[in-house]
Amino acid sequence: MTILRQLANSAGFGSVIGVTVMLAVFTLIDFSGWWTPRTLFNVIHYTSILGLLAMGQALVIISKEIDLSVGSVYGLAGIAFITLEPSLGVPGSMVAALAIAALCGLAQGIVVVWGGLPSMIVTLGGLFSFRGIIYVWTGGSVRNFSPDAREHWLTQLFGGEHLGFENALLWMVLILVVLSGVLKLTPFGNHLLATGGAAESAASRGVRTDRVKIATFVICSVLAGLAGVVTLADQPQTHVTIGELLELEAISAAVVGGCLLSGGRGSLIGAVLGAFIVTSFRYELIALGAPSSWFITFVGIVLIAAVIFNQKLARRAGQNV
Repeated sequence: MTILRQLANSAGFGSVIGVTVMLAVFTLIDFSGWWTPRTLFNVIHYTSILGLLAMGQALVIISKEIDLSVGSVYGLAGIAFITLEPSLGVPGSMVAALAIAALCGLAQGIVVVWGGLPSMIVTLGGLFSFRGIIYVWTGGSVRNFSPDAREHWLTQLFGGEHLGFENALLWMVLILVVLSGVLKLTPFGNHLLATGGAAESAASRGVRTDRVKIATFVICSVLAGLAGVVTLADQPQTHVTIGELLELEAISAAVVGGCLLSGGRGSLIGAVLGAFIVTSFRYELIALGAPSSWFITFVGIVLIAAVIFNQKLARRAGQNV
């Protein structure tokens, strides 16, 4: 009973229920369409990409901030990866793309923390600024990878397959394990929860809340950049609109996965399950022939329901919200 009670009070409990109910409904209404290798392959592939962004977003939300720029950072890093490849080679362009993403997160984190500005405003500015840089840099058109770059071992390491599994999935699982260990086993995890839950109290106990928040913005942007690199390593043809509106899906996945918008509570595996739910509904609505606007409607409804459910779950666990 104690284990079940702990599970019921955990931040990711809602996402477990959501996945269970979703799979049961899809099985009843579209068994032959849903349980096919092609559908599951596509859903898992996109879940891996969105899961990387959702984990970064979850860390920022746990610290009681939000990052609206991840879609543009995802696109900017991906464009940098392809555009810089002729001059830097595949390894150099990949490092440069991730460095650009890290700088985006560092700049926004510093402005939020040291400038005392709301993260929603700062990262909204980042969303437009980084997207503008993509248009100015590319002139509206993006080159494709050369055949040699597509066959490079590093491109295959991030975009190919291994033992029948897509490397995007393997990278997402690896990062989930590492970050979960960091949150559970290191002081940074405690400092992050304390910063989001009660920043003043944490600061009075010696926690450098400013550094914790800046670190979450950097990690979030690096994960968005990595997601862009993984995407283009797998499908090296893109457009300047890559990543548009992806920030909304990442935030939705993190919230559906149990992250409390008031900070101090969240789950990385819940964020990944949230990404699975958002992605699954997108594909199933398409399979059922529903208009694309239905997906946006679904995301809005589920987001509100998830916020209400998370607040009730947090109060039940004895947390003030």
